[in-house]
Amino acid sequence: MEKMKNMIREFAVSTWSVDNRKTVFVITAIILLGGLLSYTSMPKENFPEMIIPQIYVGTAYPGNSPSDIEKLITRPLEKEIKSINGADKITSTSIQGYSTILVEFDFDVSPTEALRKVKDAVDKATSDKDFPKDLPMEPNIFELNFSEFPIMNINLSGDFSIDQLKKYAEYLEDEIENLPEISKVEIRGVEEKEVKIEVDMHKMEAMQISFQDIENAVTSENLTISGGEILTENQRRTVRVSGDFTSIDELKNVIIKQEHFNIVYLKDIADVKFEGAEVKSYAREYSQPVVMLDVVKRGGENLLEASTKINQIIEKSKKIVFPDNLIVSVTNDQSNKTRNQVDNLENSIISGVILVVLVLLFFLGLRNALFVGIAIPLSMFMAFMILGAMGVTLNLIVLFSLILALGMLVDNGIVVIENIYRMRSEGLPILEAAKQGVGEVAWPIISSTATTLAAFLPLAFWPGMMGEFMQYLPITLITVLGSSLFVGLVINPAFAASFMKTEETKPNSKSVLKRSAIFAGLGVLFLLLKLFVLGNLFFVASIFGILNLYALYPASISFQNKWLPRLEAKYEQTLQFVLRGKNARNFFIGTFGLLFFSFFLMIVFTPKVEFFPENEPAYINIFIEKPIGTDINTTNKAAQKVEKMVEEVISKYNEKVMENGKEVTRNFLANSFIAQVGEGTSDPAQGASMGNTPHKARITISFVEYEFRRGVNTSDVMEEIRKKITGIPGVTITVDKNQNGPPRKKPINIEITGNDYDSIITYAVAIKNHIDLNNVKGVEDLKLDIETGLPELLVDVDRSKARRFNVSTFQVASTIRTALFGKEISTYKDGEDDYPIQLRLKDNFRYSQDLLLNQRITFRDQSNGQIRQIPLSTITSPVYTSTYSAVKRKNFNRIVSISSNISEGRNPNEVVSELKKIMKDYTLPEGYSFKFTGEQEDQEKEMAFLSKALLIAVFLIFLIIVAQFNSVSAPLIIVSSVVLSLIGVLLGLVVFRMDFIVIMTMIGIISLAGVVVNNAIVLIDYTNLLISKRKSELHLDESQKLSIEDTMNCIVAAGKTRLRPVLLTAITTVLGLIPLATGMNINFFTLLSDYNPNIYFGGDNVLFWGPMSWTVIFGLSFATFLTLIIVPVMFFLLMKVKYRFYKNK
Repeated sequence: MEKMKNMIREFAVSTWSVDNRKTVFVITAIILLGGLLSYTSMPKENFPEMIIPQIYVGTAYPGNSPSDIEKLITRPLEKEIKSINGADKITSTSIQGYSTILVEFDFDVSPTEALRKVKDAVDKATSDKDFPKDLPMEPNIFELNFSEFPIMNINLSGDFSIDQLKKYAEYLEDEIENLPEISKVEIRGVEEKEVKIEVDMHKMEAMQISFQDIENAVTSENLTISGGEILTENQRRTVRVSGDFTSIDELKNVIIKQEHFNIVYLKDIADVKFEGAEVKSYAREYSQPVVMLDVVKRGGENLLEASTKINQIIEKSKKIVFPDNLIVSVTNDQSNKTRNQVDNLENSIISGVILVVLVLLFFLGLRNALFVGIAIPLSMFMAFMILGAMGVTLNLIVLFSLILALGMLVDNGIVVIENIYRMRSEGLPILEAAKQGVGEVAWPIISSTATTLAAFLPLAFWPGMMGEFMQYLPITLITVLGSSLFVGLVINPAFAASFMKTEETKPNSKSVLKRSAIFAGLGVLFLLLKLFVLGNLFFVASIFGILNLYALYPASISFQNKWLPRLEAKYEQTLQFVLRGKNARNFFIGTFGLLFFSFFLMIVFTPKVEFFPENEPAYINIFIEKPIGTDINTTNKAAQKVEKMVEEVISKYNEKVMENGKEVTRNFLANSFIAQVGEGTSDPAQGASMGNTPHKARITISFVEYEFRRGVNTSDVMEEIRKKITGIPGVTITVDKNQNGPPRKKPINIEITGNDYDSIITYAVAIKNHIDLNNVKGVEDLKLDIETGLPELLVDVDRSKARRFNVSTFQVASTIRTALFGKEISTYKDGEDDYPIQLRLKDNFRYSQDLLLNQRITFRDQSNGQIRQIPLSTITSPVYTSTYSAVKRKNFNRIVSISSNISEGRNPNEVVSELKKIMKDYTLPEGYSFKFTGEQEDQEKEMAFLSKALLIAVFLIFLIIVAQFNSVSAPLIIVSSVVLSLIGVLLGLVVFRMDFIVIMTMIGIISLAGVVVNNAIVLIDYTNLLISKRKSELHLDESQKLSIEDTMNCIVAAGKTRLRPVLLTAITTVLGLIPLATGMNINFFTLLSDYNPNIYFGGDNVLFWGPMSWTVIFGLSFATFLTLIIVPVMFFLLMKVKYRFYKNK
């Protein structure tokens, strides 16, 4: 009797919750309210914010060639940055007039600390005596914040001048920048104004005036200086000399020179104009000129709220400020995509909850199903409270993690409620049943939850950018599963003790119909008040009551009383058959044989391996590139030609629709068609490009959301565009699509390194030609990341001649630079705006090589005090050369990269593997080398980490189970079930011909490791409990062994008892993932508000998360067979081995 008392288990926390039920109910209310408030206040965005310690250093030094920029700016800065601790990688690009350095730090260095270190290093470098002192501005140093990105483009167009459109844009800019959610607004497509002083070279030389004379005269007049304070009549009055120019005429009348009363005004030798600067960019929407505003969100702010506020500002401006004929359009609105992604995932959660509760209803009845079902909202609300307090945003990763956990959230509740229900059915009082029911399974479910958390724990330490992106998966899962354990051990027992009934009583038809009628009446009332969602919710409650009365309740009773007992009896017979004689050994060997066979099938029918899921394009970028040195107007004409060709393709999706009573043409597939020429048109994948790019253009086509595409695959449209625009002479065109997830490198990337840059370029071109000759399928267009053939006119200074005339190389360079490029000598203020005053020659002089190189350097000779004029042609000679567009460096080594996208439908791994075969015997001279990097290099790193994470997860799981069972044999059985569950994954991939996605499939396998062990732990623990009880009945000591027959009976009894929870946990987990795996989307809100469920299958979510979902579904489905059959088999074989050893001993 004493032994039997010892067999009774209770868990102190659960016992407390049963004894203090009202306190638990209050805690439940707090969780519901707090979780709801946290959910509504959490910032919502598409992808998580990534805090990446990357520091950008940009230094402008206009007029210098790439090699000069490298020598004068980049290398001195790199030398100091090199000494910084924690700098992981340093890459630099030196282009015409601009140096860019990107410093990537280890992730254990905070961005703030990284920024401080880089600023200190740059300050040290710039203070060196050899560093150029005539920079137009200090180096620009800032943190690359990936969370601050353009969230929408606002386009202004109509029958207005650019100046008028700019004023309207500036009004919007000021209004939008006042929002706390917005970091900045950038205006594109406008001409910046400047004051031009265009000098007549012949008049300037005739008057013996130099550029320096003009600069000194202007800067000496255009200033305001405070003189201090004067004390007069007991008052202090500020003294200020105000000389700022208030009109262009004042500038024209500045006296440049006055000798012997011969006055030379600026207007005598130069034209002074206040007009647009040289065009650096063009912007168009559907081929019409626009002024565009890029709106950039501040990191950590709510994207959806920001979008709503901006749209309100636009609507208000249309009514109050803007004229009626001003056309305002919003494109690339990221909030639409985010809102749809969030809505789809939320609807997937609702779909999963409905499926899970329906399954619970059939297995446990409505009342017990609700007991278990409350674990889902309570666990999620607890997670929202915790995640909100941690500052986590509600993004795609967090929402998917909740879906992945959906089926697992009820696992603990199922085990607890099912065990309490069984004990209550055996005649125990409800309070005792609640306490003992939880006590019997408390440690097993704690252990099983701990093993699940242990599986995800290594992912929280994922290094690099991918780790920063995916870290919210383990954080969310650990949080929500930990919350479900709290619900299972504290809240579920209290509710069960208060409301559980032994038998599911048939609903009273009269009361049900009465309640349904009341709900229907309330529904009608709310519909009349136009509260459609609330009204329809009451109708759903009314229909559910009737449905439960006449369909669900009878079906669940039939299932529980007829089908489940039959299933249990059939399972009992099967298990007895499996454990009989040599069958156990045969099943054991057969299962491991199946594991080897599945690996064999994977080798024979190898699936395509991809690094990250391939997405359908949400937008397409078309990069247009003319030969370097091409004028922007020529590039613009080429871009317009491509625009027309692209428009021919997308115009097929035009349709006539009625708007405001008028028939207009709309494109149902593309919602924006933006073209930009010049500034800001470089490929972002090739890094930041801050210099001028007059030879480049970009066309961006954004598509509507997946559900509105009417079955059109945007990848097919991209391929059609790619074929349409190929073969245009003199133009290089690249077509690319958006990438889901964190920034990734090109799938094909070959890096060539060495010392001499000209040689590196020569070898890179040779490698490119070698690959092109082999015509590898899938290679879109190989390109070097630098361009050659930049025309250059090198002015060679004869130093000996120059010094004889007292002329320095600096004077020569300064004169040519000011004459041609121009020099900002002062600032003209007009209201609150500042405009540069640029000094240069007139166009007819500066664009004539003969005149430019025959101009005279005018200066006062220090030896005799006389003014001298020396023609440049007497001390210089022109040399015609060509150079490259940029000098690239990686970790202080010069480098050139060859890269390409992969054609749609081709596998990157297969293409790169073929390229490696081609380059296997290709050699370079000593001192030069090449290697394949890019996405493939990252893939190898991530695969290595995930494989290590899987091993660590299995080890942690094993450690936890050993601690629970104080045994090695039982944990080995459970861990074996994890390994064997790979059979389901591998066979699923082979049979259904699915791709192996490195990131998603591996995370799925790691997730599976944590899920699979749960049922095995509970089953083995309960088997051990039955064995202990049987020993107690037979008055055996713990050291003594049961007979083989008794052991088998205990295993069969444990399997039969745990059949329901095992099936339930597996089915609920699988069904919770089905909506996401199949891409099933049902909009429950529009169903209730507009009676339109917007049902569709597919979309970005299924492409992104489908591979992981199917991995868990395949593995868990087979693991259920393992838990119910093979785990008992392995346990039985282990007991037989121990029995023989005990008998021999």
